[in-house]
Amino acid sequence: MSSIPKSINRISSIDLVKGLAILIMALDHVRDYVHAPAFLFDPADPEQTTLAIFFTRWVTHYCAPAFSFLAGMSAYMVGKRKPQNELSGFLLKRGIWLVVIDVTIVSFAWFFDFQFGVINLNVIASLGISMIALAGLVYFPRKIVLIFSLILIFGHNLLDDIRFDDSILWAIIHYQNIFFISENSMLLVAYPIIPWIGVMSLGYCLGAYYEKSVDNYKRKQTFNLIGILAILLFVILRWSNLYGEPNDFEQLGAFSKNLISFLNPSKYPPSLLYLLMTLGVTFLVLANSEKWKGKAVDFICTFGRVPFFFYIIHIYLIHVIAVGLAALTGFSWEKNMVLAAWGIIENPIPGYGFPLWVVYTVWVAVIFLLYPICKRFDRYKMGNKDKWWLSYF
Repeated sequence: MSSIPKSINRISSIDLVKGLAILIMALDHVRDYVHAPAFLFDPADPEQTTLAIFFTRWVTHYCAPAFSFLAGMSAYMVGKRKPQNELSGFLLKRGIWLVVIDVTIVSFAWFFDFQFGVINLNVIASLGISMIALAGLVYFPRKIVLIFSLILIFGHNLLDDIRFDDSILWAIIHYQNIFFISENSMLLVAYPIIPWIGVMSLGYCLGAYYEKSVDNYKRKQTFNLIGILAILLFVILRWSNLYGEPNDFEQLGAFSKNLISFLNPSKYPPSLLYLLMTLGVTFLVLANSEKWKGKAVDFICTFGRVPFFFYIIHIYLIHVIAVGLAALTGFSWEKNMVLAAWGIIENPIPGYGFPLWVVYTVWVAVIFLLYPICKRFDRYKMGNKDKWWLSYF
């Protein structure tokens, strides 16, 4: 979730995509903490969900791939101002920083657990590990990095049948898993790093399309072509169940169920089909949004310039709101602080939760509450480029 330095002729379409991604991501996090069925069933289970619940979850699938890909693009652009060894060092330090932040500040935001009984390797840690890998990849020619990226993205599903259930290392690499370290502590590997490393390094390779020597029309043509081909390949592979997805598309008798099954490729780790579906749309938005203007675009871009800052504070805000909602509706929250073991065990407050319209109401409230804070921080960043520590936010 890194920002592109202002001094490099900032591309508003990239800020726009980042802003859209982070705001949509907030919707999913509000759903996790507020929606009543969040602990009753998987929102993508065609046998239990509704189209409204499914698409509330589905639209957020586009966030993590966009962040990872655009972080790679940002790395390329930062590299235009730095020698290779300085870029590598920056990526290494920032990657380590993101992992540390994920298992401390971000983890506490999720669980409100002062004992840190859950070590949570989530999306921020995945981005951090990908940056650490990219710190080494930048020493290779871009063509080699491109080949490496495509191999990871298109070939990693060949690893789907390889299982080492007791291996933490394998979980970090390619298999989401939970490990009970002791009676009171566990490790949750939520985001296996393959193929996320390939997504970030692909963004690094394609960052060259934002060189001043590249014509805007050529960039638009290329990105549109990649986006359309990616989505067409997704449709073909998903319909045929040939390759690229461990969970086959099923005909379940009803149109809504069939649609949910079709649009629900695996995320943990992201299958080839998941990446084709999500990155395809990302390419199309990048290709066609460069000339978008207006107050709405400026509003969204503000969040896109400070996505990591927004990410951290929005989880705390949503969790605090959930605590308040639980208290206001007569539920006890003292022991678990509302969803302290979110995503790992069943709802620690049985009966807690609200309809979907409340989710959207809280989501909009969170966005407008945090907008002035993000705008002020954005201005502070732009006015204090000499402060090195700001590059880590």
